[in-house]
Amino acid sequence: MAEQVIKERELENFLTYLTIDRGLSLNTKENYARDLGGYLTYLEQQSIEHFNQVKREHIQTYLIELYGRGLNTKSVARHLSAIRTFHQYLMIERLCSQNPCDLIESPKLSRDLPEVLSVAEVERLLESFTEETAADLRNHAMVELLYASGLRVSELLALNIVDIHLSMQFIKCRGKGDKERIVPIGEVASDVLTRYLEKARPQLLKKSTDVLFLNRFGDPMSRQGFFKILKKQAQMAGITKNLSPHKLRHSFATHLIENGVDLRLVQEMLGHSDISTTQIYTHMSKEHLKELFEHTHPRAQALKERDSTS
Repeated sequence: MAEQVIKERELENFLTYLTIDRGLSLNTKENYARDLGGYLTYLEQQSIEHFNQVKREHIQTYLIELYGRGLNTKSVARHLSAIRTFHQYLMIERLCSQNPCDLIESPKLSRDLPEVLSVAEVERLLESFTEETAADLRNHAMVELLYASGLRVSELLALNIVDIHLSMQFIKCRGKGDKERIVPIGEVASDVLTRYLEKARPQLLKKSTDVLFLNRFGDPMSRQGFFKILKKQAQMAGITKNLSPHKLRHSFATHLIENGVDLRLVQEMLGHSDISTTQIYTHMSKEHLKELFEHTHPRAQALKERDSTS
């Protein structure tokens, strides 16, 4: 019992270390406390009296137990990360001479492919705008530009008039890390933006500002405001997928790669610092090709017919 009290005290010290030395959030700290509480209980059940007695086999058995409780791979990986960090801390404090997690590989996480709109769905969305009012024209311009450029919603709403170069059909934007990039937008988006600047923005303008997209009060359009506009327009266009600004960005990248655009160019347009982030869209493209094959190739159709009659 005394050993358990010592372990719990070290856990409290570790959580303090996370807050002060590592600067982790309260939510992360609570996750560590919950995951490591179960781990310390397991060590007690194994009659382990000192952290130096913990071996790789103990942790592997604990991870198997977690799987047995129904935890998924992502949750087990999170538990292992907490245990690994805890033992690193114990080594720093000279309470443990080695980290028993060093030879344990983290479970391989499958990366979920983001859902995207089909080209037909995007066309239906963009053709659903009427442009009858200044707000309608502004909404069309925002959504048309978002899909034409692949911008993040924060980048879209931060655009100023000086960032738009319609004669050259490109825009300048600032992304993560305040990095500036040039993004082509094409003729259709340029035309809609021209109409917005000439007809709609002067009606929405209530005070002097360089911000491109304004709400009905003449203030910069908010993320929440744009999200509501997009959801409403998707409903009007009969799109049943849960549409978000980021889903349009995913759709932009996926459609480019499906049409043969080089991955490096897509990386540059999206503003990704690491190409591995962009590579997810090649996987999505392969999934799309596989789906097309299964729906259209005669041999795939013949196999389906054979399976249905067997």
